[in-house]
Amino acid sequence: MKLNAKLGIIISTLAIAACAPRDTTHHLSISEALKSPEATEVLNPNIKLYFGTPAPGKVLIANTVTNKKTNAANKSDEKACQRAFLSAVKQLQDKAASKGAKKVGNIVSYYKKNTFKSTTKYECHAGHIIGGVALKGDIVK
Repeated sequence: MKLNAKLGIIISTLAIAACAPRDTTHHLSISEALKSPEATEVLNPNIKLYFGTPAPGKVLIANTVTNKKTNAANKSDEKACQRAFLSAVKQLQDKAASKGAKKVGNIVSYYKKNTFKSTTKYECHAGHIIGGVALKGDIVK
């Protein structure tokens, strides 16, 4: 094979590898995200959150799922993940408020329908340009 052809193949292979999608899994602190300045701006303090444990009361809607994505370009994975997490939590709180509920219980990470249950961490997946968090929880009155 000629040298130019070999170089072309090598360069093409490297270019394809560089463009390959990235899907990095992170397990990040729930409390850090909830204590962030952004959280105080977007979350509803009147809707209580229970991560990995049931909320006391009557379950109105079981297994409500939210799947939020955010632009991760020019952001650290952690910052993008935090933004997606807060958006997902807000969506669960908005659903609870619309049903007259005051709690969201049994909140677990639910990325690609795979459950990650923790009282202290949430799961986020970060790529080159998008970060995503999926949560599942029960709306409780």
